[in-house]
Amino acid sequence: MIFDTVGKSSFAHCKCSLKENGCYIPTVGLANSFWSRWTRIVGGKRVIAGMSIHKTKLLEFLRELIDDGKLQIIIDRCYPLKDIAEAHRYVDTGRKRGNVVIDVI
Repeated sequence: MIFDTVGKSSFAHCKCSLKENGCYIPTVGLANSFWSRWTRIVGGKRVIAGMSIHKTKLLEFLRELIDDGKLQIIIDRCYPLKDIAEAHRYVDTGRKRGNVVIDVI
């Protein structure tokens, strides 16, 4: 599963990273509605797109996957809140290989 929360990627770009029946889950982008319908028809790697009013259940499901070790979260770097501008500059380089975390505490 690739869960794209920012929209900097695309199904075409991520497709080779997915396993045979893997899912690309974007949170933005109208083109993803087309890809969602198309991949449902052709099968295999899928795009799951659209707004959900059942976010609580989905978040609980994701938490269970993490707790069971079935979903790995990749963190590239962590920055304290005072260095948020530096974190943005790093993300803008396009070289990050995972999530960039801002520690607000």
